[in-house]
Amino acid sequence: MSTVIEVERLGKRYRLGHRTNARETIMEALARPFRGPADPGQLWSLRDVGFTVVEGESIGIVGANGAGKSTLLKILAGITAPTEGVARTRGRVAPLLEVGTGFHPELSGRENVFLNGAVLGLSRRDIARRFDDIVAFSGVERFLDTPVKRYSSGMYLRLAFSVAAHLEPDVLVVDEVLAVGDAEFQERCLGRMREAGRAGRTVVFVSHDLGALARLCPRSLWLDRGRLRADGQTEGVIRDYLAAGSVPETAQALPEVETGGGRGPVRLRSVEVTRGGADLGDARGAATVLLRGDALAVRIAFDVLDAVPGLDLAVYLTDGRGVRLLDQTLSDDPGRRGLRTGPHRLVWELPPMFNVGEFSVGVWAGTAHDEYLDLPAAGRFTLRGGDDDRPDRVVTTRFPLHVEPDDRLP
Repeated sequence: MSTVIEVERLGKRYRLGHRTNARETIMEALARPFRGPADPGQLWSLRDVGFTVVEGESIGIVGANGAGKSTLLKILAGITAPTEGVARTRGRVAPLLEVGTGFHPELSGRENVFLNGAVLGLSRRDIARRFDDIVAFSGVERFLDTPVKRYSSGMYLRLAFSVAAHLEPDVLVVDEVLAVGDAEFQERCLGRMREAGRAGRTVVFVSHDLGALARLCPRSLWLDRGRLRADGQTEGVIRDYLAAGSVPETAQALPEVETGGGRGPVRLRSVEVTRGGADLGDARGAATVLLRGDALAVRIAFDVLDAVPGLDLAVYLTDGRGVRLLDQTLSDDPGRRGLRTGPHRLVWELPPMFNVGEFSVGVWAGTAHDEYLDLPAAGRFTLRGGDDDRPDRVVTTRFPLHVEPDDRLP
């Protein structure tokens, strides 16, 4: 198969807190060969990244926030120029990077469909031929003639993805935007991306939903602080990523997460997994290795630095393949009040229901519109035990199951 994406020694540097005019930029370029090491006001978002993708391949990209994933996709889409190295793509590239990217807010949904198609190099006739399918998939028929600046984030996403997927690009680049849609729409999007792969088109997919990424992409890249840490089969890459991102000892302090222009409203102190029923102050209850059949208690200490309206916190559990098994948010409790500033401790109690294996505890904090923190492997533990008769079964709990004759049936 022919190569569709070729990346060689790619690097992208940003200067922190510094503005330059054209003259300063030229002078810096001329002086660069005579200078020493880069000054501390520079950040390399990507450094020495290289890989190739062939036609029809679906490839995932994993990594923590700030690892350089979005920067890489912007370079592949031609939105951002690299500082060093090269990134070559063949054919039409349709990027779906941020909600509303490529949409003009003053234009209607209908007008933006034709605008996006024109940007991708399609004629008005080609767009019109696909128009009904695009609108039907997006589900925004009623609002098609409304300016998109009045769309919700979900409506933006539905229309943007539908346009990108139905205009049949050679390369579809998707960056985490599926998190905005509902579960039913997410599954339809994944199905559409599978169809694109089967049709010989290339898909590049970034997602914190490691289970969805594993179902779609046989191969994945792992970016870590701007460098390519691994390139291989998705299951192995996810396993290594979760293991490296976990807390090696329970109750270990975690680094403060920086968001936007400064410190975010939530700081995670520690995550520990204990046997259920262990006293909060009993350090002997903490363990990274537990036995199948143990009840579990996930204990999370965190600080709220700013009582942002609508601030929510979620905790979720994934298995060794990155498949999300459970998740729960504070907002699931309708009687819960908002989080006030100060230290907090969360306890998530789980019954003895899981088979032997490796598991990761993820922590998320944000609002309906902003994400401040997402650590998919803030904690990690292993369940050991005797051989089970169904080693492929994740959940081992038995639920009531009744059967009885029913003579009323014909």
